[in-house]
Amino acid sequence: MKGFSSLSREEKLDQVARLFDDPQEFVKELNSFRHPKYRELLDGFSENTLTHYPLPYGVVPNVIVNGTLYMVPVVTEESSVVAAAAKSAGFWAGRGGFHARVISTTKVGQVHFTWKGDFRKLQDHFPELKEKLLKKTAPVTQNMVKRGGGIRSIRLVETARSMEHYYQLMAEFETVDSMGANFINTCMEEMASALVEYMGGSGHFRGEEKNVHVIMAILSNYTPDCLVECRVETGIGDLGEQEGGLSPEDFARKFEQAVMISRMDPYRAATHNKGIFNGIDAVALATGNDFRAIEACGHAWAARSGNYSGLTDIDLSNHMFRYSLTLPLALGTVGGLTSLHPLAKRSLGMLGNPRAEDLMMIAASVGLANNFGAIRSLITRGIQAGHMKMHLSNILNRLEATPTEKEKAKAYFSKRKVSYRAVETFLLSLRKQHHS
Repeated sequence: MKGFSSLSREEKLDQVARLFDDPQEFVKELNSFRHPKYRELLDGFSENTLTHYPLPYGVVPNVIVNGTLYMVPVVTEESSVVAAAAKSAGFWAGRGGFHARVISTTKVGQVHFTWKGDFRKLQDHFPELKEKLLKKTAPVTQNMVKRGGGIRSIRLVETARSMEHYYQLMAEFETVDSMGANFINTCMEEMASALVEYMGGSGHFRGEEKNVHVIMAILSNYTPDCLVECRVETGIGDLGEQEGGLSPEDFARKFEQAVMISRMDPYRAATHNKGIFNGIDAVALATGNDFRAIEACGHAWAARSGNYSGLTDIDLSNHMFRYSLTLPLALGTVGGLTSLHPLAKRSLGMLGNPRAEDLMMIAASVGLANNFGAIRSLITRGIQAGHMKMHLSNILNRLEATPTEKEKAKAYFSKRKVSYRAVETFLLSLRKQHHS
């Protein structure tokens, strides 16, 4: 289909509606989800927008980070995520809360290029080239520099062993409170242009050496030096008795085993880390940040040793329970959707309009809270008991339960195992009683 993007929203909607047996109802339904006040703003966030897709916007209360109490906004469709984070936050609020620190905030951009020449010669002239790169990017970086950021380093990387004649310019950036994606990309494209100009016109290079072929110039979403650390700790005895009568000591040992499994087994590690990103992604979405970049970076970091493993560490020495999370987390609090989306702005306001470093620590804390809650459930009652109880309302909606039936079902399953079949059987029984 050619020219689809040039059609009006109504024309696009009409084209898509033809895929359905009830096209008029489809159009009516999608139009009903368009926000009356923000329709033009939200339509402009993406191309080929037909309507707006609402997701639950909630909060995780009692999140204490470095002594500050937060009500953390989250956006997620998974029913158990908010409940698990809130339960864990409450548990740790009585034990000192979460302790976090930002280790570093460096981000990365690259110019990938091929060049047929003597690398040592290029190295010899790199100081001069670097001056040209900085001069070329100065108009782009001047405002960022005023805010305390900018280019921190530029280096030449030899990668010809991986691919013939392939090299990189690798630049490191400080973007202060912005995610900085557009800023970094613009800088890298300017560097690419300066590289070509320098090699062709400096006079240091002859013949084929003058020809640099730029493959691409772009930021990297792998930011191993944009690191945050978060931890919780308490005496093992202070963990208290857990569900099923598990003693604090047995709980701690079993918890340690679960974490160690995630460090050894990539199958378990993927699910272990998914529990972390349940919380981090929800905060990222609520604050208008790029959760896809965050996930990509986090999983690359989890595989940095050559083996994919869990992102958390545990230490039970000296009768203490210390559980920590360290991961790269590039977040912003200015620019992009953080400034445009009305709920993203409200989310940041709810958090006291934090700096990017504060948001990194808050998001990591919610991620650790979700992960702690998941492991706690796994090693005590099992994950499905709590998950399916939270999922009960979704099942009841799918089965078109009435308000009265929902109340009776929630009471009935308050102490029973929830499954789709069990809920369906319960509703059928209720309806038979009603009609008899």
